[in-house]
Amino acid sequence: MGTEQTIAQPVSDDVAKTPTMAGRRFRSRDHYVVGREKVREFARAVQAQHGAHLYEPDAHELGYDGIVAPPTFSSVIGITATRALLDTVLTDYDLSQILQTDQVFEIVRPILAGDRLTTEVVIESIRQFGDNDFILVGFSLTDQHGEVVQTGSTTIVARRGVEVDANLADTVENIVMHPRPSIEALAAVGSLVAVDTDDETAAQLPPPNALVHSLPDFDQLSVGDRLPAATAEVTRGDLANYAGVSGDPNPIHFSEQAATLAGLPTVVAHGMLTMGLASGYLTEWVGDPTAIEKFSVRFSGFVPVTTDAPSAIVFTGKIKSLDPSRRTATIMMAGTSEGRKLFGRAIAEIRFA
Repeated sequence: MGTEQTIAQPVSDDVAKTPTMAGRRFRSRDHYVVGREKVREFARAVQAQHGAHLYEPDAHELGYDGIVAPPTFSSVIGITATRALLDTVLTDYDLSQILQTDQVFEIVRPILAGDRLTTEVVIESIRQFGDNDFILVGFSLTDQHGEVVQTGSTTIVARRGVEVDANLADTVENIVMHPRPSIEALAAVGSLVAVDTDDETAAQLPPPNALVHSLPDFDQLSVGDRLPAATAEVTRGDLANYAGVSGDPNPIHFSEQAATLAGLPTVVAHGMLTMGLASGYLTEWVGDPTAIEKFSVRFSGFVPVTTDAPSAIVFTGKIKSLDPSRRTATIMMAGTSEGRKLFGRAIAEIRFA
């Protein structure tokens, strides 16, 4: 639930303390209210076409009172928590210099317009390999009834011992949104509150096959079946729109200069945007956005987006396994752009009627 495509440079070489951060748990000081129009904006940003994301009557047909957020919507909430964590707890790292490698969403129930969600994050582990720190951050979202809605994790990589290019730092400073709160201001506000590690909330699994209106007949599926390929296109306008809707501040997604200084050929699409498009691909096939129980991706490539033409992303999928007792399927996905693999691994678990 962070940003991606660049590698962090720590402020200090002293990393002996970082392992002691593992296990620390924090909760957002205030809840996040899921707005109906925000859900619609996000759905358009990730090109999610199912009517339940846009129209209340379509959501009612699936059994929900409010419109249904796309499966990766929680990244909007997560980017804020990640920024607060890096700004006030993991202060050796800079959000603009973070590479996101893995993202996992485990969906207990879909996020709905009108939900009031409280975020809890835990630093699961910090592993050091060479100059890099691999930081695994778990998260959970709890609704107004005290029930867990979604859990998951993100893995980010921060590089230690290398100075940030002064030109890149100046470029970022000149094009990021202003005004930005200082670290001192964030600490004073207390956007994250430390939580006793014994004070944990256990996620409840959804009832089997509840409110699923899947189109494929589960009994006709076989291991090895391939999903029809589909193509999504993204333009510079799509990237600018997603940056605004998601709150991702990384300028490599909208500034040619920042992308070049970061060693990229041109502006590149957000990893979370490609994951959002991939979830839309799954929804289109299964016919119900609430059927996705789990979606995990390991990012391995990027989508370059030029100024004069859209970039195409081709998605494919294959059924890896079937569970007749739960009527669920595990799907192995792939995404490519210009022949480049975007995912080292992409797996979705989907339940059927």
